[in-house]
Amino acid sequence: MTDELLTISAFARQVGLTPSALRFYDDCGLLRPASVDDQNGYRYYSPSQQARAALLRDLREIDLPLAEVRVVLDEGAAAGVAVVQAHLRTVEGKAEVARRATARILASLPAVPYECVVRLGGAELASAIRQVSAAAATTEEIPALACVLLELGEDEVALVATDRYRMSVRKLQPLGFAGYPRNLLVRATELTALARWVGAAVEVRLETGPAGTALVVDGDSRAVPVVDEEFPAYQSILDGLTPPVCRVVADRQQLLALLTGETVALDIDSGRLAVTAVDSGEKLGELEGIGSGAVQLGFSASLLAAALSVSVGPDVLLELCAVDRPVVVRSADQGTFTTLVMPTRLDG
Repeated sequence: MTDELLTISAFARQVGLTPSALRFYDDCGLLRPASVDDQNGYRYYSPSQQARAALLRDLREIDLPLAEVRVVLDEGAAAGVAVVQAHLRTVEGKAEVARRATARILASLPAVPYECVVRLGGAELASAIRQVSAAAATTEEIPALACVLLELGEDEVALVATDRYRMSVRKLQPLGFAGYPRNLLVRATELTALARWVGAAVEVRLETGPAGTALVVDGDSRAVPVVDEEFPAYQSILDGLTPPVCRVVADRQQLLALLTGETVALDIDSGRLAVTAVDSGEKLGELEGIGSGAVQLGFSASLLAAALSVSVGPDVLLELCAVDRPVVVRSADQGTFTTLVMPTRLDG
């Protein structure tokens, strides 16, 4: 019988596993030998087991847990596909978290004399500066909050600002990148002063290194002072957002026109959006939108108006949850720009 079978060593070579791994999978019940010699305990495998062994090898190469490996091997193709796809999503999520953490680690090592050069579209960068800078604090009571955080990476450049009551994030795709990821803090007023100059250029280079940071357009260089402060961990806020109970797309300019007075209440029910002045109780108007869910929340009229003013396009998307959770305001046709606005209590 053993003449038709392969020894554990020969089988291991054919399927790309080690003999010790085959013994382990035998003990786990995932890949039993075709035969075991009763006298010496030697394991023998059939050539027909090669496909299962190769699949088992590949599943372990992607670090699939043994319990899920068993599902793929024994519970049919549909269940196997679902397990592998779910595992891939988990791996990709962990890889993204690791990428962001790596960028933060590299950016936190100021003693490392590395250079970074990012090429961006001028009009796109100017638009991002105008949108995001509006969310920065207007005083330097907390210096970092008067700044814009620039996260420079090979795949993405993010601009972030917050005054604790709202937060704006705009993400850009770089035209080119060289060097290592960097995080920079720049005063919002400094960036805003450069926005018109930047916007007139087809392409802008942001250069940073031991000699300093500068924006360069066609050989003309403008210094960009960098602030040495710690910016809030904004990504943890985004990652911790509660799923919305209500989503509505409304006409941005019409909604903006209704935001008068100090505090307004937004009463949303399946796309219908009514706005009421809290102090007087006067109904300021009603809009027809597209959406689902129902909620009533209060807002500082000026705060919500500021968020709508820097959005783009005719429509705005609101994602609302509860009075103690930020409302997400997105430009309906520009998902790369996001603003978070904190509601206010209607019960005082």
